[in-house]
Order: sequence, then C-alpha cells, then structure tokens
Amino acid sequence: MKNQLSIRSYSTKPARHSHHFNQLVLPIRGVINICVGDFNGKVAPSECVVVKANEVHMFTAQTEARFVVVDMENLPPNILSSHCIVFMINTSLRSYLTFIENQLENKVNVQLEQAMFDMFGLLLAEQPLLPKVDTRLGMAISVIEQNIDKQLSIKCLAESACLSETQFKKLFKQQMGMTVMTFITKRRMEKAEALLTHTDYPLQIIGEKVGYKALSAFSRKFSQYFGLSPTRFKK
Repeated sequence: MKNQLSIRSYSTKPARHSHHFNQLVLPIRGVINICVGDFNGKVAPSECVVVKANEVHMFTAQTEARFVVVDMENLPPNILSSHCIVFMINTSLRSYLTFIENQLENKVNVQLEQAMFDMFGLLLAEQPLLPKVDTRLGMAISVIEQNIDKQLSIKCLAESACLSETQFKKLFKQQMGMTVMTFITKRRMEKAEALLTHTDYPLQIIGEKVGYKALSAFSRKFSQYFGLSPTRFKK
C-alpha cells in the first residue's frame, strides 16, 4: 500500500470491511454515516473521521456525496495520541481539500500528488483535534470563521444555531471548553498573528481584517493576548 489521496463516493447499501492501512475520510459534499470504534453517526463537511489500520467499520452515503479519502501508512502523533475518532478540521485544511479535489479530478501528476500528500500530512499534524460538536454549534462556528472581520453578537450566532442565547452559550462552553467570546478572540488573534508574520498590511488593515475597526482596540486586545504590541511583534 502506498500513501495516497483520492476522491470517492459511496453507496447507500451498507458496506463493512477493514484494511491494513490507516484511512481518513473528509466529506466535501454530503455526509457519510459510519460506525467505527465507539462512534456511530454522521460525519459532515468540516469534519474528519479516522479509521485506524485493521479497524472494522461499516458505512453508507448518498451516491452524490463526495469525499477526500486519504490512505496513510503512518498517522501523525496528534492523531495517534488522541481518542477522537471524528474531529473538526480548521480553515486551512478545509481550503486545501478544495485544491485537492480540483487537482485530482483534472490531471494526473505523480510528483505533484506526492507533494499534495506531504502537505496534507503537515496540515493534519497541526489540527487541534476539537471533538465533533453538535451540528447546531458547527453552523455557528462556520459563521464565526467566515465573518471573523465583522462584529459578531451572541444573538446572531445563537440564531444561526437555532438556539436561545442562554442555550447557545451553555452548549458552546460544554462542547468547546471555552466561552463563545474567548473562542472568537482566539481565532482573531491567530489570524492577526499570521497576517503580521506573512504580509505587509498596515496595522489598521490587519485590525479591520480581524474585526477591529479602531486600531487602538486591536492593539489593546493583541497586547493582552500575546504580551506585546502588534508593532513590537511585527519588528
């Protein structure tokens, strides 16, 4: 078996098998219903399910659903040491799946495919392995990540999750291990750190890209989070 990436669809007829290599299934359209280990449920876009070598699993999916499937001889340490069978993937890996799909469906290039696999492995090794969350929370998290440059209120996020504000805050804290606003700040600061490191945008623009219209507000929050100002960080 060689390490490889592929685009696959599955059948509505239940299938049950195992294989001698590790396999990751990442939905890009539609969901897969899968029973593996202690998990029995649906895996949707923005999530990844890990099937370890020789692990028996059963699965079904609608024929129009599509998945990036990754066969791997060796899993990175963060996956091996985690008990998560299904976990959320971050924005970078989600975006990379689109590239993988476009490339694999349009051209055969062995060298590029190896490089793509290597890049996938690097991105996988950086996943924080947040466990699968309630689908309603997943909707709200998607809203946060797609609108990180905008003002985000608990009211609007709760509405996107079809929950009351109280239910939403309680469920978010239970499943994410932090408050909604702490999560938003974390995402904003991670993006600000990347923009300061990899771009030459003025501080005002960087602040706006992570949701702070006033430079003073951005600088204050960044300093609180990292322990130094964005100006000093950039130097």
